[in-house]
Amino acid sequence: MKSTDLSSQQDLLSFPCRFEIKVVGRQGANFKRLICSIIDRHLGDTKIVDTSSRLSRQGKYLSLTCTIRATSREQLDSIYLDLNSEADVLITL
Repeated sequence: MKSTDLSSQQDLLSFPCRFEIKVVGRQGANFKRLICSIIDRHLGDTKIVDTSSRLSRQGKYLSLTCTIRATSREQLDSIYLDLNSEADVLITL
């Protein structure tokens, strides 16, 4: 990727901003708590603004959307790196 491509992507977000993080994983008793605790680690004094969840048709997977007040691109990158390092997380968007 060219450096001009990277800078134009970074210009798409203006911080601070509301940002939705979507995480899909296997349905389990602690999945929501795990995801929220990972995201909370990166928020400092602020909290998750909103959460919503949806089960797959067969109830095997859970999609969790957390809305946060993002303060920087680095913060978002750190959150996604942490989420993707978890075995229970299948997809992050």
